[in-house]
Order: sequence, then structure tokens, then C-alpha cells
Amino acid sequence: MAPRAYVQPVVETTTIFNPAIFKGKVLFCTGGGSGICRGMTEAVMRHGADAAIVGRKLDRLTQTSKELEKSTGRKCIPVQADVRDPALLKAAVAKTIETYGRIDYVICGAAGNFLAPISTLSENAFRTVMEIDTIGTFNTVKATLAHVRQAKGSYIHVSATLHYKASPFQVHVSAAKAGVDALSGVLAVEEGPHGVRSNVIAPGPIAGTEGMDRLTPKTPEAQARLDAISPLGRLGAIKDIEHATVFLFSDAAAFITGQVLVVDGGSENLRTVSLPYPQSVLDPESVQKIIKPRL
Repeated sequence: MAPRAYVQPVVETTTIFNPAIFKGKVLFCTGGGSGICRGMTEAVMRHGADAAIVGRKLDRLTQTSKELEKSTGRKCIPVQADVRDPALLKAAVAKTIETYGRIDYVICGAAGNFLAPISTLSENAFRTVMEIDTIGTFNTVKATLAHVRQAKGSYIHVSATLHYKASPFQVHVSAAKAGVDALSGVLAVEEGPHGVRSNVIAPGPIAGTEGMDRLTPKTPEAQARLDAISPLGRLGAIKDIEHATVFLFSDAAAFITGQVLVVDGGSENLRTVSLPYPQSVLDPESVQKIIKPRL
């Protein structure tokens, strides 16, 4: 097969947006210690905001906060909390308010994922993903809403595209992210009159993330399939999600709420199952090497 004639470049965030558009603002981000949510946090900080990143692993959060402060020149505090525990989230919000006095933007990004067929997925594993993704998002909204209302701020919920088409071995995440999308829509309708916006970013296949490492078979055939369903000629980059984040929080999106912004280079239009079908569902052991242990 001949190589593609054009591959869309990854553009640096700071070459697009005014670097001071979020000056004086504060971001509260769950899941901000690593991966996509770390990148989203860094992008908002690069444009003037201070931040609080929330997660379960304090050592990771502490290291990330130092790195973000160094790379952006803004302040970032690490706050240990489990989004499944409303009391801990409320304490995290209280610490953020004590430090900064306000919360303008919230990224609900805490999530969990692994591959497992329904036949072997435990009830506990299904419940855990629902609790982290969907209930954790609800808990985050409840803990922050009064402050976001006061600031007439905005929410971004990190979702996925897995539930748009039935994705084998992803029943837990598909159900959880569908719930997140629905929650955001209702939040937009109920809180719009209070000046609050709520939107979803749904990343497609993003290179260099834990999700891609967990969910993508490490075979030449699988990589070829990913390349084939990317109309823009490449996998996504975390920078692509950063661009969407800055846009949705900015005044450029002041009339955008209740929406799901898919950032996938058009791949969802061509997506098929990434695992051999029906072999993988008839014989899950045949793909056991890429199935992570159940929660």
C-alpha cells in the first residue's frame, strides 16, 4: 500500500490561543495526575489558570504538580481523594477554595478501564467502573457546583466513543460513559440558567496513553487497523484533547453547552471491532494476553 500523501500535523496549543485567556481562573481536575487529564490541566494552566489535581495516588499527584508548575509558571496543588467518596471530594474542594478562593472550571476525568467479556466480568468489576466513571462524575459535580455557579463557570467531562457502537469486552465502560454523557446533558439544561455550561470531550484513539496501551493489541495487524481508520492519517495526540479543552472553557464556546465533542480524527466513522471477531468472543482465552485482571 502506498504511503499517505498527507498527515495532519500536531499543532502546539500555545500557537493558537491567547496565553492569558484564563488569567485569574482556577481549574479543579479529577484524574489530573497522568495521561489525558494531565495534558488538559497543563493546557489550561499554560493559558493563565491555577489548578488543583485530584486522585488516589498522592505521590504521583505531588510529582505531577511540581512538573506542571515548572512547565507553566502557575500554581498547582495536589489533593488526594477518591471520587467514589463524596466526603473526600468535598474536602478536596474545601482545600482548593482555601488555597485559591474560587473554582471556575472542572474537568471530570477520573476513570478506569480494562478488557473483559460479560461472561467473565465480575459484578464487583462492573460496579467499580460505574462508581469511578459515572458516580464519581456525579460526586464531583455535587462537590463543586456551588462554586462553579458562583463563578458562572464550566464543566468538561471526559468520555469515550466506545458506546456509540457495541464494543466487545467493554460493557462496563460503555455503560459508564453513556451515563456520563447523559449526566452532562442534564447538567447543561438545569444549570444553564445559573450561567454554568457543561460539555463532554470524547477522545478517540489517542497515542501514548494508558488507555491505548491497555486496549490495543500489540500486533502489526492491530496497528494497521488503527492506521486504516484514521482519515487524517495519524492517531490522536494528547495535544488534540488539550486544544478542545481550551476551546470549550474559553469564551469562544460561550454559546456551546450540552454537547459531546468527539476528538478522533474522523476514525469513529470507520471504526470496526479492534479484536478478532467472532473468535475473541467465542474463545476469550485466545486474547487473554491483552485482557487485564478483573477488579
